Amino acid sequence: MSIEYWNIRPQLEQSGWGLIFLVNCITHTMKLEKITHNNRNYWGLNIPYDPSLITKAKKLKGRWHPELQLWLFKFEQELKSKLQEAFKADFTTPTAKSTKTTKTKIPQEYIDQLERRRYSPNTIQTYVALFEKFLNHFEGIEPTALTDDHVAQFQTYLVKKKRVSTSSQNQYINAIKFYFEKVLGREKGYYHIERPIKEFKLPKVLTEKEVAAILNSVHNLKHKAMLLLVYSSGLRAGELINLKVNDIDSEQMRVFVRGGKGKKDRVTILSKKALDVLREYFKKYRPKEYLFEGQYGGKYSTTSLRSVFAKTVKNAGINKRVTLHSLRHSFATHLLEKGVDIRYIQILLGHNSSKTTEIYTHITHKGWEKIQSPLDNLKFNI
Repeated sequence: MSIEYWNIRPQLEQSGWGLIFLVNCITHTMKLEKITHNNRNYWGLNIPYDPSLITKAKKLKGRWHPELQLWLFKFEQELKSKLQEAFKADFTTPTAKSTKTTKTKIPQEYIDQLERRRYSPNTIQTYVALFEKFLNHFEGIEPTALTDDHVAQFQTYLVKKKRVSTSSQNQYINAIKFYFEKVLGREKGYYHIERPIKEFKLPKVLTEKEVAAILNSVHNLKHKAMLLLVYSSGLRAGELINLKVNDIDSEQMRVFVRGGKGKKDRVTILSKKALDVLREYFKKYRPKEYLFEGQYGGKYSTTSLRSVFAKTVKNAGINKRVTLHSLRHSFATHLLEKGVDIRYIQILLGHNSSKTTEIYTHITHKGWEKIQSPLDNLKFNI
């Protein structure tokens, strides 16, 4: 049985540890190997982007390392057996369905172009997974032979059969467009894609009282420092974990965000209260490079950060269905309610267009107390 490699990092091939085991999955290869990172040994696991596989990795207490592009686990012989057992069925026993849908291989040029254009690792992973599903939907058809009609058929399948969200459908379209335009060199407009009408949904926002309740429910110093900074500076999860110690400017009370969404740098505000907690945190944890580091060094995991937030919300007794990103939405909304000019909020959030920021005007209730319903001016019998 031939082995086909998928997204294997060259530096790991040269690590000297050698291959522990490889299991074939037609278009993907799972790879588990012993690696050394920050002077510690780990089991490094390479798996394709798949929610069910990712869930298994998390249950075995693995953490995703964005730089190595691997899931890292404690280096224990017993854990190696558990990993082999947990993932064996997914890679060695294709069902009738998987045999049918995994015959088309993603062109290597597709991945190469994504890397050359410096797309983020997360974006590459997402594009590859979505484009692969598009290719495997049309068994036996070469990628270069796919046309506008195929794209239309696939969209119908996504909407009617898979019932994907509008945002997911758009992601599929972008992954397909990248192949047609950037890899095959087709001109824009060569094929017609009926893009879905974008849904208008208001961001989920917490009140100031709810944010205070959440922060009061955090007792771990590191966790409190992270959540304080997300809310007080309006940071995205990825922006927080990418912060380095030198990105905090306590003299001018600023936070430098480097390589945020769209690979843009920006500056946002630093809260005095957040700074007090950060100083206490720094004295205790002494981070070396990244402001918030994981248990075994390197960046703190975004998965762990979101898990911390979810547990904290539960402990605070808040029943709203909110996510970590809701703290960023709350930051913007609360500033707007306090009379901060929306143009400044746009800069602090790092939005390209003010139209993106203007969505918060639909949430704020400031001034509503001055608005009287027209019904109150009518004279009629109740």
